[in-house]
Amino acid sequence: MAAYVGLGGNLGDTAVKIRQALQKLDSADTHVVRISSIYETAPLANKDQPSYLNAVAEVRTTLTPQQLFGRLVSIENSLGRARNGRWESRTIDLDLLMHGDQIFESPGLIVPHPQMHLRTFVLKGMCEIAAELRHPTTGRTMQELADRLNGHDFWLDPDRPQLISVAGVIGVGKTTLATKLADKLGCGVLREAYDTNPYLPAACKGDREAALKSQLYFLESRYEQLNADTLPSGKVVLSDYVFAKDSLFAERTLDADQLNEYNTRHAQVERAISEPVLTIYLKDTPARILERVQQRSRPYESSINENSIAELGGDYDEMFADWAHSPLITLDAAQFNCMQNDHVSELASEIRCYICER
Repeated sequence: MAAYVGLGGNLGDTAVKIRQALQKLDSADTHVVRISSIYETAPLANKDQPSYLNAVAEVRTTLTPQQLFGRLVSIENSLGRARNGRWESRTIDLDLLMHGDQIFESPGLIVPHPQMHLRTFVLKGMCEIAAELRHPTTGRTMQELADRLNGHDFWLDPDRPQLISVAGVIGVGKTTLATKLADKLGCGVLREAYDTNPYLPAACKGDREAALKSQLYFLESRYEQLNADTLPSGKVVLSDYVFAKDSLFAERTLDADQLNEYNTRHAQVERAISEPVLTIYLKDTPARILERVQQRSRPYESSINENSIAELGGDYDEMFADWAHSPLITLDAAQFNCMQNDHVSELASEIRCYICER
């Protein structure tokens, strides 16, 4: 059986410890086949410690997941591993990442590793030696999972709000998707305040004073919905927008003086906003989006055309190119149809890998 082991540490000569661990692992019943490069990575939660060295190894083994895990613990102990806490420094850390395509859970072991898909320092090594290998739970390749992280590392944290934000240009289908996902996940939906914003119609007609009032109205409504007091720890909820897009629209609609006023309030609000644990970016062609916008016949959307949709889509692409707030799942409406129940069900199953449900 092919299995994959993550190796790392940040105390002493970690590179030597990794080599020693691999030598001890290579045996009659577990043969080391391939080893990734060793990467230097920043610590996760506890930043006040040295950087880590990490690598991934592929092994061929006749051991069961429990037996291989026991072997890894034994090797850690033989190399002086002290178990002082989850986020503390360690001489050597050996994680059983995958064991074939098995999905296994016991009180002391979960396979595949429940957070490997959140760690660039793991997926980078996996991509080096098995980029097209599929994760048994998500069904995605190692490369697909790595691309969602954009070079960053995340972790499941039950003590923060479990906010899932659905993003995309106007008319792409965010609210429909968020509503259907919430039904699958058994949670609520936070919707943009389009219908209650009294300044929006005038702003869409070019009223400059209304433009600022409209933008501030959206900002305040988002603050009310997304601040940490509103979203208690462990609560799973979807929003049909991502907070970061608020500035994107302000820069497009406000003049310099208005933007300064807006930015002052935005800086005050931003500090209290809960970051999403997962962001879903829904994309479609400008022509298809315009068709949906025209079908719903909202008066304040009458000036929208394909060019404006394409320009806004470019802004979203640019924003998400440097996305560091959460893992990012990008959906192309040409392959993903939020009106098809099986598509939504599969996505909901994937989402469960990125949240802590209580």
